[in-house]
Amino acid sequence: MIDPGVALAALGITLLELSEAAAVGVAVYAELRSALASFGAMVAGEALVLVPTFVAGKVIEEVPVTYVRLFSATLLLYFGLRLARSTRRTVLRSRKGATTSVASELSEGRGLAATAFSVGATEALEAAIVILALLPESYASAALGFAVGVALVAVLAYFLKQNILRIRVALLKNFVSAMLLTFSAFWYAEAFYSPSDLLLIPIFAVAFLAVYAYANS
Repeated sequence: MIDPGVALAALGITLLELSEAAAVGVAVYAELRSALASFGAMVAGEALVLVPTFVAGKVIEEVPVTYVRLFSATLLLYFGLRLARSTRRTVLRSRKGATTSVASELSEGRGLAATAFSVGATEALEAAIVILALLPESYASAALGFAVGVALVAVLAYFLKQNILRIRVALLKNFVSAMLLTFSAFWYAEAFYSPSDLLLIPIFAVAFLAVYAYANS
């Protein structure tokens, strides 16, 4: 059975992290005009990280659920707080009118194929750590959210080209951060007792407003 919350969290983190890798792939392709040296290198870097992640997810399912939830909750707490700080930086940059993207900066460097590979691996690692925390709760849901996210990024990279970074907006970061913090709090609670799933709604509302207030303060 698909868990919508887990699927949304996986979808959000996938869009957030892989969209930047795709933007770098687009920038490298604009310089080299080689799909293999740009998108191929980027995908290779992502696969190097993400394939073992989903394999490891199956292994983690064998660990006692209490330990898994505590481990997963801690990972989500760390990345939720980290993403909240990133949301604040995005808001501050937008107030200053900053427009320079990571992709445009990297496209002027040397070793562009290596850059595409390393950025793909780095962004995939960010997504993988969160997905690894989601997999034990619902492997199918996390895999579905990830697959939909990859498909959306691929379509947007093809049709929007350089504008793909518009995905990485403060509101999306705010939403994903709140999702991660919500599941972190809920899974900490589930490690010790069985709270109602309805508790997710008020926790998410509080988390979203807290991140929003922090980012815009």
